[in-house]
Amino acid sequence: MPFMKPYMVKLLREQFPPGTRVRLDSMMNDPQPIPKGMTGTVQGIDDAGQLLMKWDNGRGLSLVPGEDDFSVVKPQKLKLYMPLALGYYEKNDWGDYESEELTLPDSDAVGYVDTVNGALERESKFLDTPRGFMKYYSSRSDGVDAKVQSLHFKAEARNGKLWGVAECMVSGELTGEELAKLKDYIAGQASDGFGEGVEQHEIRVGSMELYAHLWQPVDWRIQTEQERFEQEQTGGMTLAQSM
Repeated sequence: MPFMKPYMVKLLREQFPPGTRVRLDSMMNDPQPIPKGMTGTVQGIDDAGQLLMKWDNGRGLSLVPGEDDFSVVKPQKLKLYMPLALGYYEKNDWGDYESEELTLPDSDAVGYVDTVNGALERESKFLDTPRGFMKYYSSRSDGVDAKVQSLHFKAEARNGKLWGVAECMVSGELTGEELAKLKDYIAGQASDGFGEGVEQHEIRVGSMELYAHLWQPVDWRIQTEQERFEQEQTGGMTLAQSM
């Protein structure tokens, strides 16, 4: 490979930092090239200006700028939905809170979406990385870790109901197995990780105390936007057709 000047190497390192996702268009000068269309993750750039790669097929063949043709895979937003319940405690005649938690009906809960988002943001402020909760997945070093650039929890009001949303930025296409792994990881965060901490801290609204539950023990599922809402629409059409 021809010598590359240090300032060019510096520019490449700024343009393609570790974690950048790329898609190969062609690799001309290797007897066993990476297949066209394969995606991979930049691990770094050496002093010769080669992109040190971890390809999704497990290979580690480097990319040579100027010889190999490739493009950066821009992240796309993936939203995974889960039911979000808002609990509260009523006060008795003496002004004390009752011991039994009640659940706000959907029609009331949707009015607190901004309040819940503020609480989720406060609860996650300890994260010191743009990757959000993917920070705790990184030790697994698999396709999910390579493709899912970030994960943050939010609340969303939709179709008259309050939802918890795991908002992810994903570079490339997740396989069915990878999507299942991501769902399992998010479910763990919602039930035993982040979600457990959230539901233990009250959200004060005037004299009212609310408690947000990203996970419930009964009838809880996490679904993509398409799975959740297209299924709902299809179900509605089927019901209407059957009447």
